[in-house]
Amino acid sequence: GGGHGLAATLRALRRVTDDLTAVVGVSDDGGSSGRLRAELGVPPPGDLRQALAALCGDDGWGRTWSGVVQHRFGGSGELAGHSLGNLLIAALWEQTGDVVAGLDWVGALLGAHGRVLPVATQGLDVVALVRGADPPRPDAAVEVRGQVAVATSRGVVERLWLEPADARVCEPAAAAVRAAEAVVLGPGSWDTSVLAPLLVPGLAQALAESRATVVLVLNVGHADRETVGYPPARQLAVLAQQVPGLRVDVVLGDVDDVPETEALAAACGSLDARLLRVPVALRGGGPRHDVDLLASALGRALEAGR
Repeated sequence: GGGHGLAATLRALRRVTDDLTAVVGVSDDGGSSGRLRAELGVPPPGDLRQALAALCGDDGWGRTWSGVVQHRFGGSGELAGHSLGNLLIAALWEQTGDVVAGLDWVGALLGAHGRVLPVATQGLDVVALVRGADPPRPDAAVEVRGQVAVATSRGVVERLWLEPADARVCEPAAAAVRAAEAVVLGPGSWDTSVLAPLLVPGLAQALAESRATVVLVLNVGHADRETVGYPPARQLAVLAQQVPGLRVDVVLGDVDDVPETEALAAACGSLDARLLRVPVALRGGGPRHDVDLLASALGRALEAGR
C-alpha cells in the first residue's frame, strides 16, 4: 500500500503476528518526499517512513522514535516541511548506496517489529487517462501525470499505468510476497496507493505465484478522495480490470459503510473472493479504521481465507 492506510493495516497486523513485511509504493511526488526525490534522485521516502513508524514498538523506545521520525520541521527556511524521518532515510541511502540496506538500518535503529521494503528501488510516476479532467472539454480523456495530480484531478480515471514501463520490482519484496502466508492489500488511496504498486512488473506475478491468503481491505467513508462517488463494486471492477488474473480470497469492509448489493457480490465473484462485512470503522472519529477492530477483523478474514 501507501502511507496512512498501510500504516493502519500494519498497526492492526502487529496484534495478529510478529512476522511482517510492508511492501510500499514509491510514486509519491509531493511535499517533503517530492522535494527529496527531485533534489537527490532517490525514491520518495515518506510512505516508507510511515510504515517504519507504524512498526515501532509500544515501549518507551518505540514511542519515542516513532515520534522522532514523524517530526516535521516548521518555519520558512529550507528545512520547512521536511520530515526528520525522510532525511534520516535519505542519509542512510547515501551512506549505504543501497535502498534496501538503508531501510533495514533505519528499521534496526527504530526497533521495528517487521521489515519495510519498496515495491521498486527507484521512484515511479503514476500516469492516468482521465475523462473530464479538463473542464472546458468535459467529454475528453486527457493524460494526467504524477501521483498528486492524479489524486486531485477531476473526472473518471479510465486507465492507470506507471513510468518508466520497464521498472523492475524490488526482488526482496517480490520474494516476501511469494513466501507469505497472507497478503493484505489496502486500505488507501485506491488508484495511487492500492492499484499502483500492483502495476509494477513482477509484483502481480509474484502474487499469482504465492499460495498466500489474499485479503483486500476497503476504505471507510470518504477517507479516499479518489473514490468519492464510486461504490465498492466499481472499485473492485477497476482492480480486476487493471490487474488481470488477480485472485482475492476475502474482501473486508465495514458493516455499516459497505452495503451488501448484487453488484458488489458480482464484483467479489469476479475476483473469486468472499465478502466479509464486520465493524472496522472508528466510531465518531472520522473516516478511519479502528486499529483494534481491524486487527480482529483481519484475524477473522485470514481464518475465512484459509
